[in-house]
Amino acid sequence: MTQILVVTGTSTDVGKTIAVAALAAAARADGLRVAVCKPVQTGVGPQEPGDLAVVTALAGPIPVAEVARYPEPLAPETAARRARAPYVRLDEICATVHRLALDADLVLVEGAGGVLVRLAPELTVLDVAAALRARTVVVTDPGLGALNHTELTVDALRAAGVDVAGLILGAWPAAPDLAMTCNRDDLPRLTGVPVVAAVPAGAGSAEPSAFQKAAPAWFTGQRLWAAPTARLSAAAAARPAGR
Repeated sequence: MTQILVVTGTSTDVGKTIAVAALAAAARADGLRVAVCKPVQTGVGPQEPGDLAVVTALAGPIPVAEVARYPEPLAPETAARRARAPYVRLDEICATVHRLALDADLVLVEGAGGVLVRLAPELTVLDVAAALRARTVVVTDPGLGALNHTELTVDALRAAGVDVAGLILGAWPAAPDLAMTCNRDDLPRLTGVPVVAAVPAGAGSAEPSAFQKAAPAWFTGQRLWAAPTARLSAAAAARPAGR
């Protein structure tokens, strides 16, 4: 059965897209077929590369799909209204994810902004995760404010009945300050959710081969996905003896 993870954040610019690329690269290293859906892309024109182009540039060639995009860099509901374009619909998002799931072991769904940012007038990432019955991953900035922002995000997800599988620290510096070091220790205690990865600051500028090689090591906690054991066992059985 295909696994679905919805990746959300405590706010904008916390590193969601690079975290999605890291998740994709690490899962591929574990032998999974990965696909990525971006329900709504804002701030780019019709032919311009968006977040999915960043993901595939770093994680490698994987199936990806957008559902809607709007040109102004605003919350999706506002961007759609100003563009006089149709709002994205929940059924469109679910249909796109399910189509990707036909040939994937894991589908990653990247949200926009935080969990309560409106994708459409009555639609948030909370609704998407609930409709897909998906687990969620929360990407947070590791600096001051992380505790409050992350607790609020996790509480909102749980209140909607959505499971939070893990936290990812975006842009973890080589020399973290005292607040960051304390936050890394305090976040699991205060939220009840493990920190499963810390993505190094500047990781998005790495060469793709280096990014793909390094990404699995960033996930120092539990894996967020189950390995496709049946398919891997069959492949192992087909190998010649001694290999």
